[in-house]
Amino acid sequence: MSILNLSAYKFVTIEDGPAWRPLVTERCNALGLKGTILLAPEGINLFIAGPIAEVREFIDYIRTDALFGGRFADLQFKESLSAKQPFRRMLVKLKREIITMKKPAIKPELGRAPSVDAPTLKAWLDRGHDDEGRPVVMLDTRNAFEVDVGTFDNALDYRITKFSEFPEVIEQNRADLQDKTVVSFCTGGIRCEKAAIHMKEVGIEHVYQLEGGILKYFEEVGGAHYTGECFVFDYRTALDPNLQPTATAQCFGCRAVVSVEDQMSPFYKPGETCPACHPDAKVSRAA
Repeated sequence: MSILNLSAYKFVTIEDGPAWRPLVTERCNALGLKGTILLAPEGINLFIAGPIAEVREFIDYIRTDALFGGRFADLQFKESLSAKQPFRRMLVKLKREIITMKKPAIKPELGRAPSVDAPTLKAWLDRGHDDEGRPVVMLDTRNAFEVDVGTFDNALDYRITKFSEFPEVIEQNRADLQDKTVVSFCTGGIRCEKAAIHMKEVGIEHVYQLEGGILKYFEEVGGAHYTGECFVFDYRTALDPNLQPTATAQCFGCRAVVSVEDQMSPFYKPGETCPACHPDAKVSRAA
């Protein structure tokens, strides 16, 4: 496999995003990379892919170039390989938040949430409790359609459709979390970091984020205590615990996730429709 896929984020104060944008875009294009980089006052979030040597050159650039003033010297990347480029173009975008929560008082760039690494979490789940004997509750902070592709066993899933709904559902379900060790998780770590900070702010005492999210967990300990695949926002659609693309697809028409079983349906037409959006499927369900 000749394509190296990177994902990374860091909450750190950025004041020069508009000035950086054309320079970062130019460097990525020169290296032949594709993907998306988000720049916001609270930090950076990126998903990029390209030839291995050029991606390694980008890592050195983002960590060491004087343009960034050392902000990303410790930026940690999650890596996976693929046979094909999973992105169609290179975009560098300016955003208000790198993950939208609509809670301006939550400022991860001023201090990280407590975290637990993958080996420690696996040990907790193996035992059924943390190091102090408290039961461990896994809290999925992703959108419902992502959860449906795969999640940790017995994870709490509040069926949110966007991350800005998270504070309200936590307030409504606080009883699920009291007197337990709560581990928030997401694909790569960014949502669960904000989520953990918010829960600490509202008085939920024993809260951790899963360091590096599901992808880092897969990389370090595999699929223990996890059922299914991990949805990713590129043309691979989903990765298995070996970080390999699976046969799961996404509908070009409605963007629904299409399982292998649903791909056998006469209503699934690659590049057009799936059982969730094909007009004849809707008629069939109504009948």
